[in-house]
Amino acid sequence: MAQVPQTFFDALAVRTWCGLALTALGRAREEIDAINVYPVADGDTGTNLYLTVESAATAVEAVFAGYEAGSGAGSAPAGKPALADAAHAMAHGALIGARGNSGTILAQLLRGMAQVLAAEGEASHTDGRGLRLALRRAADSARQAVAHPVEGTVLSVASAAADAAETAAGAQGTEGDCGIVARAAYQGACAALAATPGQLAVLEHAGVVDAGGRGLVAVLAALVETFTGEAPGFSAVASGGPARREREETVPADGGEGPAKDCGDGPRGASGPAFEVIYLLEAEDVAVGRLRQRLDALGDSLVVVGGDGLWNVHVHVDDAGAAVEAGVDAGRPYRIRITHFGAGDAHTRGSERPPRERVQRAVVAVVPGEGLAGLYAEAGATTVLARPGEPPASGELVQAVRRAHAREVVLLPNDADLRHTAAAAAEQARTEGIRVALIPTRSAVQGIAALAVHEPDRRFDEDVVSMTSAAGATRHAEVVVAERQSWTMAGICQAGDVLGLVDGDVAVIGSDVTATAETVLSRMLSAGGELVTLVLGDEAPEGVAEHLEARVREAYLAVDTVVYRGGRQGALLLIGVE
Repeated sequence: MAQVPQTFFDALAVRTWCGLALTALGRAREEIDAINVYPVADGDTGTNLYLTVESAATAVEAVFAGYEAGSGAGSAPAGKPALADAAHAMAHGALIGARGNSGTILAQLLRGMAQVLAAEGEASHTDGRGLRLALRRAADSARQAVAHPVEGTVLSVASAAADAAETAAGAQGTEGDCGIVARAAYQGACAALAATPGQLAVLEHAGVVDAGGRGLVAVLAALVETFTGEAPGFSAVASGGPARREREETVPADGGEGPAKDCGDGPRGASGPAFEVIYLLEAEDVAVGRLRQRLDALGDSLVVVGGDGLWNVHVHVDDAGAAVEAGVDAGRPYRIRITHFGAGDAHTRGSERPPRERVQRAVVAVVPGEGLAGLYAEAGATTVLARPGEPPASGELVQAVRRAHAREVVLLPNDADLRHTAAAAAEQARTEGIRVALIPTRSAVQGIAALAVHEPDRRFDEDVVSMTSAAGATRHAEVVVAERQSWTMAGICQAGDVLGLVDGDVAVIGSDVTATAETVLSRMLSAGGELVTLVLGDEAPEGVAEHLEARVREAYLAVDTVVYRGGRQGALLLIGVE
C-alpha cells in the first residue's frame, strides 16, 4: 500500500520517516552487510544501521505514546507532539542505540537534522527550506564528529545529498516543497554512492560501493516516500552492480579483516587495531575535547557524537582497556561494548603453527550471565556473553562462529531482540563456507532445552529440527524490577515494581519478588509441564529458589525442578517450563 504523503515536515513525518527507514534497512540489511569491506570487513554495517534506526524509531513512538496517553487528562499534553519533541526523541534514540562506525555517524546525522528542526521552537512543522537546512547541518556535523574524514564513505554521500538539495531548491525556486528537496537529496546521494569505488581503492578492489553510504541512501529513500508517497527504486550501481565480486576475494576464508579498516586515517593493511570499543559517556564538552585527543593517539576510526552532556564514543584500538580508562577520566562511561576483530585471524597467528582441523558441528550461544556461560560451555557450546544493556554486535557473533571452528554451527541467540543481529552473523558465516542454522530462541532457558537434546552425531537437519522443537516447547518467563513508570499488558507499573514477564509480555505486577515469581510459575504450570528450570541472578533474594521448588513439589507431583546460578544476568530470575 502506498504511503500517505506528508506535505510538511512535522512530528508525524518524523514518525513516518523512522518507520519507513526501519523497513527499508530491514529489507536491505543483508545486502549492506554483504558489501561491508570498509573500514572493517566484519559484515555488520547493515545490521548496525538497522539497530540504530530501530532505537530512534522506538524513542519517537514513546513520545507519541506519551501524548496519546495524556490526551484529555487534565493538564497533560493532548494531540500530537511538536516537531521539536519528535526530532529530539529521534536523535536521542539514535545516539543511545548507535552501533558500529556507520551507526554512530548516522546518529550524528540525525542529531544535526534535529538541531535545525528543533530550532523551529514550538512550531508544529517546517517546510522544504527547513529540510534543506537540516540536511546541510547533518552532513557538516557528521564530518566534524569524525577525527579524520575520508572521502568515498557515508560522509561523502551525506555531503552530496545536502549539496543536491541546495542546488535543486535554488534552481527550481520551490524549496518550500519537502518532496522536491527530499528527492533531490536522494538522487545526489545515489550519484555519490556510485562514485565511492573510485574514491576508495578497497571498494574498487572488492567491486562494491560503500556499505554505510548504501545504508544512508536507503534512509533517504524512506524520506522521499514520507513526502511523496512513492518509494524510489535502487539502481544496480547503488548496491554494487553487476561488477561486484564475491566477498571471499576481500575477506580471507579464515576471517581476516581484508585490506583496510579505517574510517579516519585512510586505508591501511590488515595489521590494524584489534578491538572496536563503543560506549555512552556522560561528560562535559571540555572533557570530551581532551578525550578526543587521547583516543586519537590510541587508535583510529574515532567518532565521537552527541552533546548536552551525553556522548557516544567509537574507536578502534589495540588497548581496549586504555580506551575505556580514557572515558572514565572524562566522565561516566556505560553500555561499554568491546569487539575483538582479530580473534583467530591469519595475521594474529604465528606462521609456524599449523591450522587445527575443523570439527564437524558446534553450538554457538548468546548467554546473559557468567553462570550460564559456564553451564553452556560445560555442555560443549561456544558462548558469547551479553551483559545487561550491552547486547553483542553481529561481528562478535561471527567471531564466535569462527572460534568454534566447525563445518556446521547451530546458533542460539537466546533473545528476541537479537534476531536481526544473529541472522546477519549467520549470513556472513555462510559466505565463509560454514553451514549455519539459526534457531530463534527467545530466552536462555529455551537454549538450555535445545542444548539438552543436541546430538552432534545425528544428521545436521535432524539435530536442528530436534533442538528447534525442544526450544519451541519451552515456555519462558523472567522476573525483573521496573526501572520507570510504564504501560504494560497487565496495567501501569511504577519504578521499583516487580514484573513477571511470560513469553515476553508483562503478565504480573507485584511488590515482592518471591510472590510474583510464584504467581508467574503457577500460571505457566496451569497449561501443563514436566520440567521447571530456574536460573537465579545475583540480585535474587535468598530462599526464592527453595520456595519455588517446595511449591512445585506440593502442587505438581509429576514435575521436576532444576536450579542454576546465572550470575549478573540482568533479570532476577529466569523460568522455563517444558
